[in-house]
Amino acid sequence: MQDPPLQNMIIPSSIKALILDIDGVLWHNRDPIIDLPAVFKIIEKRGYKVTLATNNSTRTAEETRAQINSFGINLAPSQVITSSIATAALLKEHFLQSGDLYILGMKGIIKAVEEKGFRVFTDGNIPEKPLAVVVGMDWDFNYDKIAEAALLIQQGIPFYATNPDKTFPTSRGLLPGIGTLLSAVSTAALDVKPIIAGKPEPYLFQLAMQRMNVSPEETLVVGDRLETDILGGQNAGCKTACVLSGVTERARAESWVPKVDFIAEDLAALLRE
Repeated sequence: MQDPPLQNMIIPSSIKALILDIDGVLWHNRDPIIDLPAVFKIIEKRGYKVTLATNNSTRTAEETRAQINSFGINLAPSQVITSSIATAALLKEHFLQSGDLYILGMKGIIKAVEEKGFRVFTDGNIPEKPLAVVVGMDWDFNYDKIAEAALLIQQGIPFYATNPDKTFPTSRGLLPGIGTLLSAVSTAALDVKPIIAGKPEPYLFQLAMQRMNVSPEETLVVGDRLETDILGGQNAGCKTACVLSGVTERARAESWVPKVDFIAEDLAALLRE
């Protein structure tokens, strides 16, 4: 039996900007899903402003931009926002006077906060009274790091995280994401919950729209994960499009509440006239 047509994909003329997720939308394991130069030519032809927004906190924004540009795309530095960039910006809003941070994370988050003027402490190097504990993805996560972070949070030190992703996709399947790390730290910190800068919270999307000088009503968020990309876009007041080129199956996308505005096989199909 043939599937019924996908949801109407006529993007309204009120849309001036696109916020695109990366993994599952543009590539899988850095192998392009679609003809990226051709798709970005369509985006340019239609006059859309575009920002790539990813919850990946391990890589720097510049590394991500270089990878995208290696496929023949020419993006400016301001057109790539990671959850690390969003976290650093949020911390700077909350702490105007830069100070010490205790970080569980990798170069993506470390570089982002250092560029905002914060001093970074990691592993067993514990600051006397940090402004905040910040958790990003950390391949070397261990008991000692959980303990040090939890002890600081128990003392009332604010708790931040780049994103709450439970898993991330690899060629082997879904592996534990930052959400797994956050559960351990939060439990040890007597159930204190972190302030999240990345998806599905609205801040990352708000930062992207601020950079593009557009409103939520003028912005379409495109992603493959309902719990992060789509929910985040909805939390930010934007229209949303779920592409089926990533982790979400059609039936689940169609049953999502609140309803997704557009469902397409991939980004190329979404933009097809």
